[in-house]
Amino acid sequence: MAQTALEDIPEPDRVEGAPHPRDTMQLIGQDAAEAEFLASFTSGRLHHGWLVTGPLGVGKATFAWKLARFLLATPEDGGMFAAPPPETLDIPADHPVARRIASQAEGRLFLLRRAWDEDKKKLKTVISVDDVRRMKSFFSLSSADGGRRVAIVDPADEMNPSAANALLKLLEEPPAGVTLILISHQPFRLLPTIRSRCRELRLGPLGPAAMAQAMAAAGAVVEDPEALAELAGGSVGEAIRLTNLDGIRLYQSMIALFATLPRLDRPRALALAEAGAGRGNEPKFELILTLLDLFLARLARAGTMGYCPPEACPGEAALIARLSPSPLAARTWAELAQTLGLRARRGRAVNLDPAALLMDMLLRIDETAGLLAPR
Repeated sequence: MAQTALEDIPEPDRVEGAPHPRDTMQLIGQDAAEAEFLASFTSGRLHHGWLVTGPLGVGKATFAWKLARFLLATPEDGGMFAAPPPETLDIPADHPVARRIASQAEGRLFLLRRAWDEDKKKLKTVISVDDVRRMKSFFSLSSADGGRRVAIVDPADEMNPSAANALLKLLEEPPAGVTLILISHQPFRLLPTIRSRCRELRLGPLGPAAMAQAMAAAGAVVEDPEALAELAGGSVGEAIRLTNLDGIRLYQSMIALFATLPRLDRPRALALAEAGAGRGNEPKFELILTLLDLFLARLARAGTMGYCPPEACPGEAALIARLSPSPLAARTWAELAQTLGLRARRGRAVNLDPAALLMDMLLRIDETAGLLAPR
Protein backbone atom coordinates (compact mmCIF):
# COMPACT_ATOMS: atom_id res chain seq x y z
CA MET A 1 0.00 0.00 0.00
CA ALA A 2 1.39 3.39 -1.02
CA GLN A 3 2.39 5.69 1.84
CA THR A 4 0.38 8.91 1.98
CA ALA A 5 2.60 11.92 1.29
CA LEU A 6 2.92 14.31 4.22
CA GLU A 7 1.53 17.24 2.22
CA ASP A 8 -1.59 15.20 1.36
CA ILE A 9 -2.53 14.51 4.97
CA PRO A 10 -5.29 16.91 6.13
CA GLU A 11 -4.73 18.85 9.34
CA PRO A 12 -7.60 18.36 11.79
CA ASP A 13 -6.90 21.71 13.45
CA ARG A 14 -7.15 23.77 10.24
CA VAL A 15 -10.28 25.71 9.22
CA GLU A 16 -10.84 25.47 5.48
CA GLY A 17 -10.23 28.81 3.79
CA ALA A 18 -8.14 30.23 6.64
CA PRO A 19 -4.44 30.16 7.57
CA HIS A 20 -3.39 27.54 10.09
CA PRO A 21 -3.28 28.99 13.64
CA ARG A 22 0.52 28.57 13.76
CA ASP A 23 0.74 30.99 10.80
CA THR A 24 -1.54 33.61 12.37
CA MET A 25 0.68 36.04 14.24
CA GLN A 26 -2.02 38.41 15.48
CA LEU A 27 -4.70 37.45 18.00
CA ILE A 28 -7.67 39.82 17.81
CA GLY A 29 -10.18 40.70 20.50
CA GLN A 30 -8.69 38.68 23.39
CA ASP A 31 -6.67 41.32 25.25
CA ALA A 32 -7.88 40.24 28.70
CA ALA A 33 -6.66 36.65 28.27
CA GLU A 34 -3.32 37.85 26.93
CA ALA A 35 -2.87 40.20 29.87
CA GLU A 36 -3.73 37.47 32.38
CA PHE A 37 -1.14 35.07 30.97
CA LEU A 38 1.52 37.77 30.76
CA ALA A 39 0.89 38.76 34.39
CA SER A 40 1.32 35.15 35.48
CA PHE A 41 4.55 34.86 33.51
CA THR A 42 6.10 38.07 34.84
CA SER A 43 5.15 37.14 38.42
CA GLY A 44 7.55 34.20 38.22
CA ARG A 45 4.79 31.73 39.13
CA LEU A 46 3.83 30.39 35.71
CA HIS A 47 1.45 27.44 35.99
CA HIS A 48 2.47 24.25 34.16
CA GLY A 49 -1.01 23.54 32.76
CA TRP A 50 -3.28 25.98 30.92
CA LEU A 51 -6.81 25.31 29.70
CA VAL A 52 -7.86 27.67 26.90
CA THR A 53 -11.66 27.63 26.60
CA GLY A 54 -14.39 29.50 24.79
CA PRO A 55 -16.80 29.07 21.87
CA LEU A 56 -15.62 27.29 18.74
CA GLY A 57 -13.67 29.54 16.39
CA VAL A 58 -12.90 32.55 18.62
CA GLY A 59 -9.11 32.19 18.38
CA LYS A 60 -8.22 29.56 20.99
CA ALA A 61 -5.76 27.75 18.74
CA THR A 62 -4.24 31.04 17.55
CA PHE A 63 -3.80 31.98 21.22
CA ALA A 64 -2.19 28.62 22.04
CA TRP A 65 0.36 28.99 19.24
CA LYS A 66 1.04 32.58 20.32
CA LEU A 67 1.74 31.35 23.86
CA ALA A 68 4.05 28.65 22.49
CA ARG A 69 6.05 31.19 20.44
CA PHE A 70 6.30 33.48 23.44
CA LEU A 71 7.43 30.80 25.89
CA LEU A 72 10.02 29.31 23.55
CA ALA A 73 11.39 32.66 22.36
CA THR A 74 11.53 34.48 25.70
CA PRO A 75 14.78 33.93 27.63
CA GLU A 76 14.51 32.35 31.04
CA ASP A 77 15.48 34.33 34.13
CA GLY A 78 19.12 35.31 33.89
CA GLY A 79 19.46 36.54 37.47
CA MET A 80 21.08 39.96 37.83
CA PHE A 81 21.70 40.07 34.07
CA ALA A 82 18.08 39.29 33.19
CA ALA A 83 16.35 41.31 30.49
CA PRO A 84 13.44 43.57 31.53
CA PRO A 85 10.12 41.73 31.91
CA PRO A 86 8.26 41.43 28.59
CA GLU A 87 5.37 43.82 28.06
CA THR A 88 3.64 41.81 25.34
CA LEU A 89 3.23 38.25 24.13
CA ASP A 90 4.09 39.27 20.57
CA ILE A 91 7.12 37.64 18.95
CA PRO A 92 8.36 38.98 15.58
CA ALA A 93 7.67 36.74 12.59
CA ASP A 94 11.38 36.76 11.70
CA HIS A 95 12.47 35.51 15.15
CA PRO A 96 14.24 32.11 14.82
CA VAL A 97 11.64 30.42 17.03
CA ALA A 98 8.77 31.89 15.01
CA ARG A 99 10.40 30.74 11.79
CA ARG A 100 10.97 27.22 13.15
CA ILE A 101 7.39 26.97 14.36
CA ALA A 102 6.05 28.20 11.01
CA SER A 103 8.08 25.50 9.22
CA GLN A 104 7.08 22.85 11.82
CA ALA A 105 10.73 22.40 12.77
CA GLU A 106 10.73 23.55 16.41
CA GLY A 107 12.24 20.69 18.41
CA ARG A 108 10.92 21.92 21.77
CA LEU A 109 7.25 21.96 20.72
CA PHE A 110 4.88 18.97 20.61
CA LEU A 111 1.47 19.17 18.92
CA LEU A 112 -1.04 16.58 20.13
CA ARG A 113 -4.01 16.21 17.78
CA ARG A 114 -5.89 13.46 15.97
CA ALA A 115 -3.47 11.31 14.01
CA TRP A 116 -3.63 10.00 10.46
CA ASP A 117 -4.76 6.38 10.04
CA GLU A 118 -2.54 5.11 7.23
CA ASP A 119 -4.52 1.88 6.84
CA LYS A 120 -7.92 3.57 6.49
CA LYS A 121 -6.52 6.65 4.73
CA LYS A 122 -8.34 9.08 6.97
CA LEU A 123 -7.93 10.99 10.21
CA LYS A 124 -8.68 9.09 13.38
CA THR A 125 -11.83 10.12 15.23
CA VAL A 126 -10.14 10.51 18.63
CA ILE A 127 -6.82 11.27 20.27
CA SER A 128 -5.63 7.90 21.56
CA VAL A 129 -3.53 6.86 24.54
CA ASP A 130 -0.68 6.00 22.14
CA ASP A 131 -0.64 9.64 21.00
CA VAL A 132 -0.31 10.82 24.61
CA ARG A 133 2.46 8.26 25.23
CA ARG A 134 4.38 9.70 22.28
CA MET A 135 4.09 13.10 23.89
CA LYS A 136 5.34 11.70 27.19
CA SER A 137 8.33 10.15 25.39
CA PHE A 138 9.03 13.50 23.77
CA PHE A 139 9.23 15.12 27.19
CA SER A 140 11.50 12.40 28.53
CA LEU A 141 14.16 13.37 25.99
CA SER A 142 16.60 16.08 26.98
CA SER A 143 15.79 19.46 25.52
CA ALA A 144 18.29 20.53 22.89
CA ASP A 145 19.31 23.65 24.78
CA GLY A 146 18.00 22.91 28.26
CA GLY A 147 15.22 25.47 27.90
CA ARG A 148 11.48 25.30 28.09
CA ARG A 149 9.32 22.83 26.24
CA VAL A 150 5.69 23.29 25.25
CA ALA A 151 2.86 20.99 24.19
CA ILE A 152 -0.40 22.04 22.54
CA VAL A 153 -3.38 19.66 22.80
CA ASP A 154 -5.93 20.62 20.12
CA PRO A 155 -8.58 19.95 21.19
CA ALA A 156 -8.45 18.11 24.49
CA ASP A 157 -12.17 17.31 24.01
CA GLU A 158 -11.19 14.66 21.41
CA MET A 159 -9.18 12.48 23.81
CA ASN A 160 -10.65 9.07 24.51
CA PRO A 161 -10.87 8.00 28.19
CA SER A 162 -7.51 6.21 28.19
CA ALA A 163 -5.80 9.22 26.61
CA ALA A 164 -7.42 11.56 29.14
CA ASN A 165 -6.16 9.45 32.05
CA ALA A 166 -2.65 9.36 30.58
CA LEU A 167 -2.67 13.14 30.19
CA LEU A 168 -3.90 13.52 33.76
CA LYS A 169 -0.80 11.69 35.00
CA LEU A 170 1.37 14.19 33.12
CA LEU A 171 -0.50 17.07 34.72
CA GLU A 172 -0.12 15.50 38.16
CA GLU A 173 3.64 14.97 37.73
CA PRO A 174 4.70 17.45 35.07
CA PRO A 175 8.23 17.18 33.65
CA ALA A 176 10.51 20.06 34.57
CA GLY A 177 10.34 23.04 32.26
CA VAL A 178 7.21 21.85 30.44
CA THR A 179 4.09 23.91 29.81
CA LEU A 180 0.95 22.10 28.64
CA ILE A 181 -1.63 24.17 26.73
CA LEU A 182 -4.98 22.42 26.38
CA ILE A 183 -7.58 23.80 23.96
CA SER A 184 -11.19 22.94 24.79
CA HIS A 185 -14.45 23.93 23.11
CA GLN A 186 -16.49 22.00 25.71
CA PRO A 187 -14.52 21.88 28.98
CA PHE A 188 -17.40 20.16 30.79
CA ARG A 189 -16.54 17.04 28.77
CA LEU A 190 -13.07 16.87 30.31
CA LEU A 191 -12.25 15.00 33.50
CA PRO A 192 -12.85 17.30 36.50
CA THR A 193 -9.36 16.35 37.70
CA ILE A 194 -7.86 17.62 34.44
CA ARG A 195 -9.71 20.91 34.77
CA SER A 196 -8.66 21.28 38.40
CA ARG A 197 -4.97 20.90 37.53
CA CYS A 198 -5.04 23.60 34.85
CA ARG A 199 -5.44 27.33 35.03
CA GLU A 200 -8.27 28.40 32.75
CA LEU A 201 -8.15 31.23 30.25
CA ARG A 202 -11.56 31.84 28.68
CA LEU A 203 -11.81 33.61 25.33
CA GLY A 204 -14.99 35.46 24.42
CA PRO A 205 -16.88 35.98 21.15
CA LEU A 206 -15.79 38.82 18.86
CA GLY A 207 -17.85 41.93 18.17
CA PRO A 208 -18.41 43.32 14.66
CA ALA A 209 -15.28 45.53 14.59
CA ALA A 210 -12.99 42.77 15.86
CA MET A 211 -14.68 40.30 13.52
CA ALA A 212 -13.98 42.51 10.49
CA GLN A 213 -10.36 42.89 11.59
CA ALA A 214 -9.95 39.14 12.11
CA MET A 215 -11.52 38.30 8.76
CA ALA A 216 -9.27 40.80 7.02
CA ALA A 217 -6.26 39.17 8.68
CA ALA A 218 -7.50 35.82 7.32
CA GLY A 219 -7.67 37.30 3.82
CA ALA A 220 -11.49 37.39 3.63
CA VAL A 221 -13.51 40.35 2.38
CA VAL A 222 -16.54 41.12 4.57
CA GLU A 223 -19.32 43.35 3.26
CA ASP A 224 -21.49 43.30 6.41
CA PRO A 225 -19.43 42.62 9.57
CA GLU A 226 -22.42 43.29 11.86
CA ALA A 227 -24.53 40.61 10.20
CA LEU A 228 -21.60 38.22 10.01
CA ALA A 229 -20.73 38.64 13.69
CA GLU A 230 -24.38 38.08 14.64
CA LEU A 231 -24.82 34.93 12.56
CA ALA A 232 -21.42 33.54 13.51
CA GLY A 233 -21.94 34.18 17.22
CA GLY A 234 -18.64 36.04 17.37
CA SER A 235 -16.73 33.02 16.05
CA VAL A 236 -14.13 33.69 13.35
CA GLY A 237 -14.11 30.02 12.37
CA GLU A 238 -17.87 30.04 11.86
CA ALA A 239 -17.64 33.36 10.03
CA ILE A 240 -15.15 31.85 7.58
CA ARG A 241 -17.50 28.92 6.99
CA LEU A 242 -20.41 31.31 6.39
CA THR A 243 -18.30 33.34 3.99
CA ASN A 244 -17.08 30.29 2.08
CA LEU A 245 -20.65 29.01 1.61
CA ASP A 246 -22.33 32.40 1.06
CA GLY A 247 -24.14 31.96 4.37
CA ILE A 248 -25.40 35.52 4.76
CA ARG A 249 -27.21 35.36 1.42
CA LEU A 250 -28.58 31.94 2.36
CA TYR A 251 -29.93 33.30 5.67
CA GLN A 252 -31.51 36.25 3.86
CA SER A 253 -33.37 33.87 1.55
CA MET A 254 -34.43 31.84 4.60
CA ILE A 255 -35.86 34.93 6.31
CA ALA A 256 -37.68 35.89 3.10
CA LEU A 257 -39.18 32.38 3.02
CA PHE A 258 -40.26 32.50 6.66
CA ALA A 259 -41.94 35.84 6.05
CA THR A 260 -44.64 33.77 4.31
CA LEU A 261 -45.40 31.82 7.51
CA PRO A 262 -47.87 30.44 8.46
CA ARG A 263 -48.68 29.91 4.79
CA LEU A 264 -45.32 28.63 3.68
CA ASP A 265 -44.36 29.32 0.08
CA ARG A 266 -43.95 25.67 -0.97
CA PRO A 267 -41.99 26.22 -4.21
CA ARG A 268 -39.45 28.45 -2.43
CA ALA A 269 -39.26 25.99 0.47
CA LEU A 270 -38.55 23.14 -1.94
CA ALA A 271 -35.81 25.21 -3.63
CA LEU A 272 -34.15 25.78 -0.26
CA ALA A 273 -34.39 22.10 0.65
CA GLU A 274 -32.89 21.02 -2.65
CA ALA A 275 -29.98 23.45 -2.17
CA GLY A 276 -28.67 21.10 0.52
CA ALA A 277 -29.14 17.91 -1.50
CA GLY A 278 -26.96 16.11 -3.98
CA ARG A 279 -23.48 14.65 -3.96
CA GLY A 280 -20.88 17.07 -2.65
CA ASN A 281 -23.47 19.35 -1.01
CA GLU A 282 -22.93 18.02 2.52
CA PRO A 283 -21.36 21.31 3.72
CA LYS A 284 -24.37 23.28 2.43
CA PHE A 285 -26.76 20.80 4.06
CA GLU A 286 -25.00 21.20 7.40
CA LEU A 287 -24.99 24.99 7.04
CA ILE A 288 -28.74 25.08 6.36
CA LEU A 289 -29.30 22.98 9.49
CA THR A 290 -27.10 25.36 11.49
CA LEU A 291 -28.98 28.41 10.22
CA LEU A 292 -32.35 26.80 10.95
CA ASP A 293 -31.14 25.97 14.47
CA LEU A 294 -29.98 29.56 14.85
CA PHE A 295 -33.28 31.02 13.65
CA LEU A 296 -35.28 28.89 16.10
CA ALA A 297 -32.93 29.84 18.93
CA ARG A 298 -33.33 33.52 18.10
CA LEU A 299 -37.12 33.11 18.11
CA ALA A 300 -36.97 31.46 21.54
CA ARG A 301 -34.61 34.06 22.98
CA ALA A 302 -36.61 37.02 21.67
CA GLY A 303 -39.90 35.79 23.10
CA THR A 304 -38.31 35.04 26.46
CA MET A 305 -36.39 38.30 26.78
CA GLY A 306 -39.13 40.50 25.30
CA TYR A 307 -36.93 42.10 22.65
CA CYS A 308 -35.29 41.08 19.39
CA PRO A 309 -31.56 40.51 19.00
CA PRO A 310 -29.69 42.76 16.56
CA GLU A 311 -30.82 42.05 13.01
CA ALA A 312 -28.73 39.64 10.99
CA CYS A 313 -30.54 40.75 7.82
CA PRO A 314 -33.25 43.26 6.87
CA GLY A 315 -36.73 42.25 7.97
CA GLU A 316 -35.59 39.70 10.52
CA ALA A 317 -36.55 41.73 13.60
CA ALA A 318 -40.13 42.28 12.44
CA LEU A 319 -40.48 38.60 11.54
CA ILE A 320 -39.17 37.44 14.92
CA ALA A 321 -41.46 39.87 16.76
CA ARG A 322 -44.46 38.51 14.82
CA LEU A 323 -43.64 34.82 15.27
CA SER A 324 -42.50 34.95 18.91
CA PRO A 325 -44.40 37.71 20.72
CA SER A 326 -44.58 36.05 24.16
CA PRO A 327 -42.84 33.65 26.58
CA LEU A 328 -45.42 31.00 25.63
CA ALA A 329 -44.45 31.23 21.97
CA ALA A 330 -40.78 31.25 22.95
CA ARG A 331 -41.22 28.02 24.88
CA THR A 332 -42.90 26.38 21.89
CA TRP A 333 -40.05 27.42 19.56
CA ALA A 334 -37.46 26.28 22.10
CA GLU A 335 -39.06 22.82 22.32
CA LEU A 336 -39.05 22.56 18.53
CA ALA A 337 -35.41 23.65 18.38
CA GLN A 338 -34.38 20.85 20.76
CA THR A 339 -35.63 18.11 18.44
CA LEU A 340 -35.79 19.35 14.87
CA GLY A 341 -32.13 19.68 13.93
CA LEU A 342 -31.14 16.57 15.86
CA ARG A 343 -33.73 14.48 14.02
CA ALA A 344 -32.51 15.73 10.63
CA ARG A 345 -28.88 14.96 11.50
CA ARG A 346 -29.80 11.45 12.63
CA GLY A 347 -31.71 10.94 9.41
CA ARG A 348 -28.72 12.07 7.37
CA ALA A 349 -26.48 9.69 9.31
CA VAL A 350 -28.56 6.76 8.00
CA ASN A 351 -28.55 8.17 4.45
CA LEU A 352 -32.10 9.50 4.27
CA ASP A 353 -32.74 11.98 1.46
CA PRO A 354 -31.34 15.38 2.58
CA ALA A 355 -33.92 17.37 0.60
CA ALA A 356 -36.74 15.42 2.26
CA LEU A 357 -35.21 15.97 5.70
CA LEU A 358 -34.90 19.71 5.15
CA MET A 359 -38.41 19.96 3.69
CA ASP A 360 -39.77 18.13 6.74
CA MET A 361 -38.07 20.71 8.98
CA LEU A 362 -39.58 23.60 7.03
CA LEU A 363 -43.05 22.06 7.18
CA ARG A 364 -42.74 21.53 10.94
CA ILE A 365 -41.78 25.18 11.35
CA ASP A 366 -44.78 26.17 9.21
CA GLU A 367 -47.08 23.96 11.30
CA THR A 368 -45.80 25.49 14.55
CA ALA A 369 -46.27 29.02 13.20
CA GLY A 370 -49.85 28.11 12.32
CA LEU A 371 -50.55 26.84 15.84
CA LEU A 372 -49.19 30.09 17.33
CA ALA A 373 -50.96 32.41 14.88
CA PRO A 374 -53.74 34.62 16.36
CA ARG A 375 -57.19 33.20 15.80
